[in-house]
Amino acid sequence: MKVRFYANFRALVGRKEIEVKGVKTVRELIDYLAERYTPEIKKQLLETPRINERKPIDGMILVNGHNVLHLKGLDTELKEDDVVHIFPPAGGG
Repeated sequence: MKVRFYANFRALVGRKEIEVKGVKTVRELIDYLAERYTPEIKKQLLETPRINERKPIDGMILVNGHNVLHLKGLDTELKEDDVVHIFPPAGGG
């Protein structure tokens, strides 16, 4: 699958797009990215004070244009031909 990064995630990964194989869910993808690139990705997406039962991801992850929060959240299944977009948490005010 193609995984595209935006804003500071591009800097963390060092690329705007990568190819990933073998991950089955969004949770596995985040773990893969944390292990392969930097744990900071997982920290920013899953380990902030804004995380709760209704909002398990701080930021936005789209799979084929659909926000995973409107699918199965971290358990959203991924296929080899999917396109995943990962946006960091919004800042400012």
